[in-house]
Amino acid sequence: MSASSGGIPAGPDKSAACRLAVIGGTGVYDPSMLEGVREELVDTPYGPVSVRIGRLATGGARLPTDGEGRDRSIGGGRGPAADGGGSGAARGEEVAFLSRHGTGHAVPPHRVNHRANVWALKSLGVERVLATAAVGSLSRDMKPGDFVLLDQFLDFTRGRASTFYEGAKPLNPGAPRGVVHVDVTAPYCPDLRRVLADTAAELGVTCHPAGTYVCTEGPRFETAAEIRMYAQLGGHVVGMTGVPEVVLARELSLCYAAVAMVTNFAAGIADRPLTHSEVVEVMAANAANLRALFGRVLAALALAGGEQSCRCGEPVEVHGAS
Repeated sequence: MSASSGGIPAGPDKSAACRLAVIGGTGVYDPSMLEGVREELVDTPYGPVSVRIGRLATGGARLPTDGEGRDRSIGGGRGPAADGGGSGAARGEEVAFLSRHGTGHAVPPHRVNHRANVWALKSLGVERVLATAAVGSLSRDMKPGDFVLLDQFLDFTRGRASTFYEGAKPLNPGAPRGVVHVDVTAPYCPDLRRVLADTAAELGVTCHPAGTYVCTEGPRFETAAEIRMYAQLGGHVVGMTGVPEVVLARELSLCYAAVAMVTNFAAGIADRPLTHSEVVEVMAANAANLRALFGRVLAALALAGGEQSCRCGEPVEVHGAS
C-alpha cells in the first residue's frame, strides 16, 4: 500500500478501497453478515494482520428515518430514505472483518496488537469502523443483553502501545515519525453513533444511547473495590480492549464507534463469581440482534457513500517529524 505524508498508509485507489470495517471482540468471531468471504494477510510496521473481506449481504435494509420518512443517517434530513428496494445498492459493498482476539480467542486482552490491527484497516482504505465490546455493567440499569453506545472512556491500562507516533526515530521500520497530541474530547464518531442509535430503535433492540467505558488491563476480572471506584468516577461499563483501539483510530482519521454488549453485572454487583464462559454464552444469545443491527447500519453507510458531517477524518497535527 502507498503511504501518505508522515508514513501513514494512504490505502488503495478509491475504486479498490474497502471503506467499511467491523472489529469483532469477544464472542464475535464470524463475519456472518458478509458473503463470498476471503482472507487477506496485511503487512504493517507492527506485524502481519489477518483480515477477512466479504460483500455486504443485506436483504431489505433501510436507512433510519424520522416520522416523515426523511433520511436520518449521515448528515440526516436531505431526502427520502431508501426502502428495501434500495438495498441493492448496498449489496456487494465490500466490508473488512477483523477478529480482535484472533482465531479461537487466542490473544489475551493485554497482548492485542492494536496498532497492527488499526493500521491494517487503514491500509485497506477503510474510513469507518464499527467495533464490538463485551462488557460488565456497573449499573443495574444496564442489564445483561443490553447494548450500550459508548461515548466516553476511562483508561486504566498500563504500558500498552497507545500511539503510532513515537518521535523522530520510531522503533518500528516504516512507522510514522513525529509526535502527536491527539484530541479525544469526543472519542467516538457522532455520525456513526447516531446511525446506530436510530437503527437500534427501529429494530426494537434495547440500546442505551451513551455510556462511559472503563478499560482495564486484564486479563483478570476486577475486584469489587475497583468496580465501586469506577462507578464513582462515572463509569457505566467495564472491559479490557477498547483502549487504545479508539485512540489509534482517531490518529489515523478513522470514524470509529463501539457497541458494548452487556454480558454480566460486574464484581460486587453480580451474585456469583465471574466467568469467561458466561460472557461467551450471553454474546451468543445476542448474536441475532447484533447481526441485524450491524447489517442494517453497514447498508446505510454503504448507501451514504463517503458523505460525513463529523470531524473524525481531519488529519492530526504532527510535530517534530524532521
